[in-house]
Order: sequence, then C-alpha cells, then structure tokens
Amino acid sequence: MENKSDKITVNKEELRKRLTPLQYQVTQEAGTERPFTGCYNKHYEKGMYQCIVCHQDLFSSDTKYDSGCGWPAFNDVVDKGKVTLHRDASIPVVISKTLGMVRTEVRCSKCSAHMGHVFDDGPPPKHRRYCINSASIDFVKSTTTSTTTSSKK
Repeated sequence: MENKSDKITVNKEELRKRLTPLQYQVTQEAGTERPFTGCYNKHYEKGMYQCIVCHQDLFSSDTKYDSGCGWPAFNDVVDKGKVTLHRDASIPVVISKTLGMVRTEVRCSKCSAHMGHVFDDGPPPKHRRYCINSASIDFVKSTTTSTTTSSKK
C-alpha cells in the first residue's frame, strides 16, 4: 500500500542546478534520450538503479536484460509501489493504433519524475519491458560480496 507521506515536492530551480539539461528534460518534462546513447543501455554490473531526482530504489540489476530497444530494459520493478503508471497521450491514438503501440508512462512514485515507458513485450514469465531512460536513473553498485569460509582440517 502506498504511503502518502513518502511523496516529496521537488524544487525545480534546485533540480536545474543539480541535474544535467538532459536529466532535467527527461525527468521533469517527460523527454526521451536518443536510443543507444544512454550510459546504462549496455551496463550489467550488479546493483540497484535509483531515481536520479529522489534516489528511491526502482530497479534491480537482477531484472535488467538486453531488449535491443536502445534503452535500459527491466522486466520488473523492485516493488510495485515504487512507480506509478499513466496512459501516455503524447502519441496520437490514430498513430498508436496503426502501429499497435499503446504506451504507458512510468513515473517515480516518490517524486513523480518521468522514467520511461512499460510495454507488454518483455520476456517470460512477466512479459514486461520497462524501457527506462538512462538520464532518469543512477546506479549504485552492490556492496555485498560472496565470502567463502574454508576450514582446513
């Protein structure tokens, strides 16, 4: 269940100073970076992908896969309450129906930053493809390491 007190209001002027122009355009104006240009498209280190605006954990590297679409793709979110989904009306209905495309926008549930879109053409079993702009996320490398204890007897 969503906790309303977890939502934050962002200061747009502070964000303009902190984010790059592309990060601001993507997260605050629902822009899209050019395909195959984002730093996380072919990134496969273990860790967590967070919202660039509020640092909420959104996607785990365990759900990342190469969809070939040109943007980082994930087949699930860390928790369903971490994102909100909205009908994207930026593509006219006539074009979207002709192309068989219905786009659903993905936003961070905490700060409402635009992340990208989700489609139903991902891998089994969920068949979801969260197509996310690199400009809207930041990566935090996993700090857990596998340690083995060997005892010689």
